[in-house]
Amino acid sequence: MSANIRIGFMQGRLSPIVNGCIQAFPWGNWEEEFALASTLGVGLMEWTLDQQQLYENPLLTRSGQEKIRDLSECYGLAIPSLTGDCFMQAPFWKTSGAEREALQKDFIAIVEACATVGISRVVVPLVDNGGLENQVQEDVLITFLDTQKEFFSSNSVNILFESGFEPEDLARFIARLDPKLFGVNYDIGNSAALGFLPAKEFEAYGERIMNVHIKDRSFGGTTVPLGTGDADFNAVFSLLAGLNYSGNYILQTARAVDSNHAETLNSYYKMSKEWIERYGA
Repeated sequence: MSANIRIGFMQGRLSPIVNGCIQAFPWGNWEEEFALASTLGVGLMEWTLDQQQLYENPLLTRSGQEKIRDLSECYGLAIPSLTGDCFMQAPFWKTSGAEREALQKDFIAIVEACATVGISRVVVPLVDNGGLENQVQEDVLITFLDTQKEFFSSNSVNILFESGFEPEDLARFIARLDPKLFGVNYDIGNSAALGFLPAKEFEAYGERIMNVHIKDRSFGGTTVPLGTGDADFNAVFSLLAGLNYSGNYILQTARAVDSNHAETLNSYYKMSKEWIERYGA
């Protein structure tokens, strides 16, 4: 498959920064991003979803879903995946009682909405506020997911996890879940920031990787322009090629310092395409 077809961008990366956040749903510009992506020749976008105003997000409204489908068809922009920052902002595995039940219902509603617009992969970030802090929280998460396996399967939706686990710990965690329905979202920049060695990561759970976020970070630091941090892109793309990885690559890259977000994203797109083609990843 052509590298062009497999490279996409994280929703919001073509819009002005929202409230100083590197990533947030672009309420004022989400429709315009479809047309702008088309002019750049980018054919994939990963939806972003925040807990705040969750049910007002167009993904969760009937009229919004219709608009999403119309825009996708009009501009040839597919939306194969979603990053649920909402799960990190309000993790049900850290709550109990009625609050947990309400958040689990949100999870179900999000998966149903994804299926309605053709999103087949939902990324659950187990990082920052969403990180698993003990075995009890992990068991709460695993138990809920196990009870929903038939639901995920009937909606043709895979649940992917991004985490800050050490490679062996992530391998142990993901081994508890059905490989047909659950996988790993590999974030190149996050791994670099944590000092993980790509070879050890891929040895531990490489076969479970179903989506890749492309970004660069300094060791122990934040997101930086591609190629200026500590991510070993040559090693990562070589390892992905060795696994015959066939999933997508989503640009979750640093924001433009001059507000020229389209030009900046386009430069990252070209860099990523070159790496993918160089290694046949």
